[in-house]
Amino acid sequence: MDDDAGRRGSWRLRTVMSVATAAMLLGGCGAGDEKADQPGPSASGGSATPTASGSPSLPASPSSPASPSAGGDASTLTPFQADPAQVPRTKGQAEKLAAAVALRPAAWGAGFRAQQPAASTPGTVAVLDEQCRWERRTLPKGVLASLSRYSEIPGSGAKGEIKVTAAVTVHATVLDADERLATTLEEPLRCREQQVRTDERISGLMSTGTPYGQGNNTYADDQVVEIGSYLTGDSQQTYRWYVTRLGTVTVAVSVKGAKGYSDDELGQYASHATTTMLSRVEFELGGQS
Repeated sequence: MDDDAGRRGSWRLRTVMSVATAAMLLGGCGAGDEKADQPGPSASGGSATPTASGSPSLPASPSSPASPSAGGDASTLTPFQADPAQVPRTKGQAEKLAAAVALRPAAWGAGFRAQQPAASTPGTVAVLDEQCRWERRTLPKGVLASLSRYSEIPGSGAKGEIKVTAAVTVHATVLDADERLATTLEEPLRCREQQVRTDERISGLMSTGTPYGQGNNTYADDQVVEIGSYLTGDSQQTYRWYVTRLGTVTVAVSVKGAKGYSDDELGQYASHATTTMLSRVEFELGGQS
């Protein structure tokens, strides 16, 4: 338990540093007077009509420098080696892993409760369609399972309502998971504004990728951070989205800001959720870092 706690603390520090670095890089990529308040989307949001002139400067690829094996099941450069016997190969195994890793409200911290609905529809995954709208579709080839859990802190007094998402997607191979990170990195170029629901959208999106061994990423095979603004009616809030990969598993964390909460507080929620789920992935896959 002490070793696990120490690992989580170390991961949390490195994750915070990596996210801070990504935010600074993204902050310098905007065009004109455009402002990206904080990092980006979760498993549900997209619209049409890009609103910004110019595009952010992105890495050529978010993929790890290591190339997958012939079967797409392993990389030679990685912070974590799973026990092959524990890596999900069937839909049932993948669903069990996703359920064990995805955070429930209490794991986010004090004051959180489940949103309604509390979780995504079984057998579906969030997809950004051709019209830049987020929707859930049946699992595509290469995805064994996907689960999103939605939590919130209700608004009270001078503070607004925070909404968060913890999502886990289990892929058939490392290559499938890596391709998902590449798609995530490129989506803001295609859709700078994305529709989440009829009256909710994300705008001014930018993204950056940090493969293992670059920046402060010493804890995951790859990570993509998106920054944008969450718009509901006349309200505009900070929006953070982090997608992180360990082997065949990707974990995603989104935090929608609210009145009365600082950027540092939102970052702490996101960092805690990411490091907790990474630790759970490592435990479930039985490997050694």
